[in-house]
Amino acid sequence: MLRATLGIWMLTATVWAGMAAAQQQSWVQVEAQPTLAEAQERASAYASAFPDVVGYQLGSRWYGIALGPYAPAEAARRLADLRRENLIPGDSYLTDGTNFREQFWPLAGAQTVPPVTPLAPDAPVEVAPLAELDAETPAAPTTQALPDETVAEARRSEAALSREDRQDLQRALQWDGYYTAAIDGAFGPGTRSSMAAYQSALGLEPTGVLTTRQRDMLVANWRADIAEYGFETVSEPESGIEITLPLALVQFDHYEPPFVHYAPKTPDGMQIILISQPGDTAALSGLYDVLQTLTIIPQDGARALAERSFEINGASATTRSYAFAETRAGLVKGYILVWSPDQADRAARVLAQMQGSFRAIGNRALDPGMVPMSDATRRGLLAGLDVRRPKLTGSGFYVDPTGRVLTPADTVASCGRITLDGMTEARVSFADAASGTALLTPATPLAPPEFAGFQTAANRVGSQVAVAGYSYGDSLPAPVITFGLLEDVQGLNGEPGLHRLGIDTLPGDAGGPVLDGTGAVLGMLLPRAADPARVLPEGVEFATSGAVLQQMLTTRGIDVAAAATTGPLTPDALTRRASGLTVLVSCWD
Repeated sequence: MLRATLGIWMLTATVWAGMAAAQQQSWVQVEAQPTLAEAQERASAYASAFPDVVGYQLGSRWYGIALGPYAPAEAARRLADLRRENLIPGDSYLTDGTNFREQFWPLAGAQTVPPVTPLAPDAPVEVAPLAELDAETPAAPTTQALPDETVAEARRSEAALSREDRQDLQRALQWDGYYTAAIDGAFGPGTRSSMAAYQSALGLEPTGVLTTRQRDMLVANWRADIAEYGFETVSEPESGIEITLPLALVQFDHYEPPFVHYAPKTPDGMQIILISQPGDTAALSGLYDVLQTLTIIPQDGARALAERSFEINGASATTRSYAFAETRAGLVKGYILVWSPDQADRAARVLAQMQGSFRAIGNRALDPGMVPMSDATRRGLLAGLDVRRPKLTGSGFYVDPTGRVLTPADTVASCGRITLDGMTEARVSFADAASGTALLTPATPLAPPEFAGFQTAANRVGSQVAVAGYSYGDSLPAPVITFGLLEDVQGLNGEPGLHRLGIDTLPGDAGGPVLDGTGAVLGMLLPRAADPARVLPEGVEFATSGAVLQQMLTTRGIDVAAAATTGPLTPDALTRRASGLTVLVSCWD
């Protein structure tokens, strides 16, 4: 009887030791595919690079591809190393095999690692006959894992957790997107719901109470992620900003006020820029406008300017970005994150950490004079960032009180978008081939300081005229006024509807209004014809006549105003009128 009892005890210890050893195994799951054929193809690809590839059907009916098994600590190191070196997908994670079912890789006939199949709490354990215990050969190790904890056992093990352990669980659940409330270590309804959602995602019973094994795996995956990103709290004394940054992905590069640049560690990586400058709400509003001229802030995407802060989301086929800034105590501070569309998941996690940790510290901002920079550099670049440039600029002028603009049709013929004075979006209402003009309508009605009053009296050949235009594109903040003579009221071959001018203009002036001495509009300057077989002398330009423009506009239901005959204007008054009605027209890709 004693021998039998001792044998049973030895058998039980051996079985439980074997099962405990099997439980201490972990895999790095790298992919899951919806069909067996796809999974076998991907497993074969991984097997050409790794010697320990295995594949199992999952409880979700997908097919998982994993590396392993390893001891848990080794698996965590393996996961972190492989993700850091970009040898496996960034969303790879640790698993204890609970969800593994039938094995499909390696293919039949090869050496395989048997799946770890969890037993139901009441499942019988097959025990060898007592006589076999007398044999000298050791018992074969089992490949079955211990039954996972019951809900009551899970609650008891959970009760032994420290407050920091409980907070880490919430952080891990938050990291995976299951938990959104405060990290307080209290397992209330919100935490329980997130635990149940996590269990459901793994194909497990959603009890809302994680077992020891589930907790360990969740936290191990979270810590592997944190190690991959290298999140650290950065206190930036020069800028007066504290923020959590992924220092495994970016590194400090340089200061160029008002920005602190963190460059990507890989050519296709993320870019982070901290913003720090003196200023109040006016400076904040100016920064909001300026940032949207940068190439790193695409034009599409939601954006909002509030009284003391702003957010800008930029989206294009090649670039995504998010910018935030706020003003407090006379300082403007914020940050920009820039990434490529294929980094969306990684960027979402980085941005969440930045948003949750960003705060202003101290009472200082970047010193604008800390880095020498020439005036030319400041005009052409904004702190080392390329300013978005239009592909073409020209001139136009307001024709009515709502801000509609006439411009050459060629200027806006192939634009992805059009802006007036670099800010207001506009669209082409119509283009008139006969006159070579187009009418632009602003997206929101404007109140221009001046609009065209067309000449109704006879034009006098030989009289002085002025052309207002953006000769140098957006390099100057106002149009250039050029003076010349009205040399004829027809083309060189007698074409009606044209005025020939004796004036020296530049290509950017095309579309500008031609004014007489009273400020009345005589016509619109046309682009110089590109004819390689015939080159006109310098100083010979043509304009569409005011009569043609008036007829074209009224035919399309646009009310136009006649000029008020008040006599000649002083040079200063003529310049003010010309500048008030002339518009910079920009054509963008």
